[in-house]
Amino acid sequence: MIATVHPAGGFLRTIARILLVVLALVGIALPALPAAVGTPSAAIDDVTARKIDELLALRAATPGARSKGELIDLLSSRFLGTPYGADLLIGSASQPEQLVIDMRRVDCFTYLDYVEALSRSTDRDQFVANLIETRYTDGRVEFQQRKHFFSDWSHTARIAATDTTAALGPAAVTVTKRLNAKADGGQYLPGLPLVDRDITYIPSGAVDETVIAELRTGDYIGAYADQPGLDVTHVGIFVMTPNGPVFRNASSLAANNKVVDSPFTDYVRSTPGIVVLRPQ
Repeated sequence: MIATVHPAGGFLRTIARILLVVLALVGIALPALPAAVGTPSAAIDDVTARKIDELLALRAATPGARSKGELIDLLSSRFLGTPYGADLLIGSASQPEQLVIDMRRVDCFTYLDYVEALSRSTDRDQFVANLIETRYTDGRVEFQQRKHFFSDWSHTARIAATDTTAALGPAAVTVTKRLNAKADGGQYLPGLPLVDRDITYIPSGAVDETVIAELRTGDYIGAYADQPGLDVTHVGIFVMTPNGPVFRNASSLAANNKVVDSPFTDYVRSTPGIVVLRPQ
């Protein structure tokens, strides 16, 4: 069964959301809600609909005093074990953009999209609206407006996070990149403009205990790209656990191929460096 959900709704739909959360808390699942009028819609499969309900119920049961980082930790942990999927989003310069919401599998960027949107949502309509604002500049579901680069999260509206990399220590390095421009003169994403942007990163060799102590659970971490035209090659979430720091990520490695917690220091050593965005 596929349901269509829109990020809009009135009083009766709000009441329905409250009932849905209560029922979800006691283990009763409801089918996806009917469509409302207005903004872009998304076809949501039953598995994803149940997952959204589960996470919104968990969000509703979370004390208001919980920090944003702790909330991101809580929500992101429910994706552990979710299969990795590549090329999940649909749209290009020649193909109309579609609003994809599919939690049966995730890639590293859609994983962060979902967690960030869920952390700010209390019902399904709000989740869809927040996902659109997280994934697209100015909330316009278009290929040209999609936030294709990690640094877009701290540079384009709606701003989802603040780049705190430079504040992590004196080893921070800033490089001006022409995003989307390949070294051979081509483009990674045809149809998108080239964007000159300063990218700050901490070289992996400088990510020591002092730097790690400045990181917070819930920080979004990008693996710095040392090739032209890209800011990062992979993204995930920093989580401090009782057993030490981990990099929670949708891993495409053959040994994983799912959302996993990787030892943070081991992962950092495999990259040129890290870019750190702190959620707002």
